[in-house]
Amino acid sequence: MTPDDSRRVSTVLGLLFGLAAMGSASAAIVLSDVAAEFGVSVGQAAWVISLYALLLAVTTAVHGRISDLVGVRTPLLVGVALMAGGAVAAALAPTYPLLLTARLLQGAGAAAVPVLGVAALSARYDGAVRDLALGRLAGWSAVVACLGPLVGGLTEHLLGWRAVLALPALGLLVLPLLWHALGSTGSGADLDIPGAVLVGFTAAGLVLLVQSPSTGPLVALAGAVLLVLGAPVTARRVRRRPDGFLPLVVVSDPVVVRSAVAAAAVPAAWFGLLIAVPAVLVADGWEPWQVGLLLVPSALVAMVVPRITGPLLSRIGPSRSLAVSASGASVALLVAAFGVGMDHVSVIAVAVVLVTFAFLLGQPALSAAVGQAVPADVRGVALGVATLVFLTGGSVGSAVVGGIGDTVGMGVALLVLAALPLLGLLALRPLLRRTPAPVPVP
Repeated sequence: MTPDDSRRVSTVLGLLFGLAAMGSASAAIVLSDVAAEFGVSVGQAAWVISLYALLLAVTTAVHGRISDLVGVRTPLLVGVALMAGGAVAAALAPTYPLLLTARLLQGAGAAAVPVLGVAALSARYDGAVRDLALGRLAGWSAVVACLGPLVGGLTEHLLGWRAVLALPALGLLVLPLLWHALGSTGSGADLDIPGAVLVGFTAAGLVLLVQSPSTGPLVALAGAVLLVLGAPVTARRVRRRPDGFLPLVVVSDPVVVRSAVAAAAVPAAWFGLLIAVPAVLVADGWEPWQVGLLLVPSALVAMVVPRITGPLLSRIGPSRSLAVSASGASVALLVAAFGVGMDHVSVIAVAVVLVTFAFLLGQPALSAAVGQAVPADVRGVALGVATLVFLTGGSVGSAVVGGIGDTVGMGVALLVLAALPLLGLLALRPLLRRTPAPVPVP
C-alpha cells in the first residue's frame, strides 16, 4: 500500500481511538454534576470512570483474539456499536445503577478500538510506513483526547452533563470512512471461551485491586480473590492448551511481556494527570471549559510530534523508544508535582505537554515491539494482552492519584507515581542490551 493510503487510514483510526479515549477524558470534567444529579459523593461518582476503565482493560485481549480468528472488520463494527450504544444509554440513564451498567457496556465496546486499530495497521503496512502510521494513530488519538476536557466543558455549558457522556457515539460516523481498509478474514479457529472467561476474571481482579485505594476495602478484597483464584487456573489453562485464548507463544515471549510492563508507566502518568489537573484547578475556582483550554497546547503538540516519533522509532528501535518514553513520563510527573506544589499553572501545562510526547512515542513503540515479536496468526491477541497491561497502567495512575491525593496532597501523589516509570526501565534492561537489527538499505 502507498504512504498516502497509510496517512488517511491511520488518521481516521486515530480519530476513532480519540473518541474512545474521550469516554474518560470528557467524563472526568462532569463528575461533580453526576454526583449532584444522583445524590452520591464525588468519590462514588468516580465509578463512572473506574468501571469504564475496568471493561476497557479486561476486554482488549478478547477483541484481539477474535480479530485473529475472523479478521478486524466484524469485531471493530460490533465494538464501536457497543461503545456508541453504551454512550447514549449513559446519557439517558434515569438511575445511577443504570448509568454504571451503561458505562460497563460502553467500555467493553470501546476496548475494540485501540487493539484492533493497531492490528489493522500492523497487518496492512510494514517497515517505516507502519512506524509512521502507528505514530500518526497515536498522535490523532492524543489530539482528540487532549481536546476532550475542552469539548466536554463546552458541551456541559451548552447542553448539560448528559450530552457530554454521549460524545463517543460519534464513532459511528467515523467507521464507514475506513471500512474497506479493514481485513475480514482470519484463521477460523475456535475462540476458547473458557480461556477468555478466565482471563477476563483474572484481569478484572488485577484492575480492581490496583484501583482499590480510591474505592475501598471491599473492592480490594474482591480484586484479590479474583486474582488469587484466577491466576493459577489461567496459567494451568495456558499449559494445557498452548494454542488457546492466550497462546503460549505470546505470554512466554520476553519482548511482549517486558515491553508491555515498561509501557504501562506511560498511561499511568497520563491518567494520573487526567485526574489531578482538573481536581487541582477546579478546587482553585476554574470552570470545566477553562481546564480544557489549558490542555489545548498539548493537543497542538500532538498534531506535530508524530513527525518526530515515527522516524525516531525507526531509527532507535522499539525498546529504546520505550525507554525514552518511560523516562519522559517520569519527568512529566516530576514537573507536574512541582507545578502543583508551587501553584504555577504554566508549569502544569508544560507537564501535560511532556506526558503527551511520552504517550505519542510509547504507544506506537509498544505496538511495534509486540507486532514484530510474534507470528502473524497471534498478533491480534498479543496486541490485546499488551494493551490490557498498558491500560491497567492507566488504572494504577488514577488509583494512586485518586486514592492518596486527598490525604497527602496531589503534589506528593504525583511524586509517588513518578517512581513507576523507573520500574519500567528495569524491566526493559535485558532488551536494551540487545543490538538493534540493522535498517535494510534499498
